[in-house]
Amino acid sequence: MISAMAQQDSNVLPKFIAVARYIAANADETLTLKQLAGRVHLSPSRFQRVFKSIFGVSPKKFQQAARSDRFKALLRDGTDITEAIYTAGYGSSSRVYENSMHNIGMTPKSYRAGGRGEVLSWACRDTSLGPILMAATDRGVCFAQFGSDCETLLQQLGAEFPRAELEPYRAASSQQLDQWIDALDAYIQNKQPRPELPLDLQGTAFQIKVWEFLLSLEDGDVISYTELAQGIDKPKAARAVASACAANRIAVLVPCHRILRGDGGLGGYRWGLARKRALLDTERVRKTSP
Repeated sequence: MISAMAQQDSNVLPKFIAVARYIAANADETLTLKQLAGRVHLSPSRFQRVFKSIFGVSPKKFQQAARSDRFKALLRDGTDITEAIYTAGYGSSSRVYENSMHNIGMTPKSYRAGGRGEVLSWACRDTSLGPILMAATDRGVCFAQFGSDCETLLQQLGAEFPRAELEPYRAASSQQLDQWIDALDAYIQNKQPRPELPLDLQGTAFQIKVWEFLLSLEDGDVISYTELAQGIDKPKAARAVASACAANRIAVLVPCHRILRGDGGLGGYRWGLARKRALLDTERVRKTSP
């Protein structure tokens, strides 16, 4: 439904649809609010208000979604990740990770079906924090968990996605996983920046909202369950937030290790407090380093 603001001009909808199409077609470009507003002869502030009233999101969010869609399409077509990053217009690999929250993955219905029809490629490797198994769909990483050994981790993957088809890392389609694990381990050891990996967040709408908020945190930031609940506009849902964090399948990349108790204590961590402490210590060093 178009707001009264948009209805003031009978020609506003076609004009703004044309702008939206322009944004989508040029999602790989740098588009300023002033430049876009000039296309419909409005001030930047008024343009932003009318655009959001029509499409429900700001022009920036609209462009981010279009760019993300293009990036995912390139990956599905077999384009190399680095090439896809720059072809989609991210400019640098770090921008991909910042916008990976747009990858919302399968619907709750598919999630409850245990991954029916999904094909997951997986690889298991040793890291500085012990063995990790990483699995991905064609949309991105959907599982990254630490454990005592690869056999146990593979059983956990099967339990999480009981109806999905699992392909070991030897398959040609999963050769990237070795590189992704290496990049993640280098980040954990503070040898490289955070890896820019596509994520396939698979969960309920509430869980995904919690995980998206965690993705917005920066290295060295910590937050309590109560603060996280307030951050997603659910101030009374601290317990549900804690449950969503506990259900996170993607260690480190979705940084649930940054959640502390209200009194500042470490609290729990499904992959062990020693790993949580190591991750937080490294991030503190990274944040204070020049």
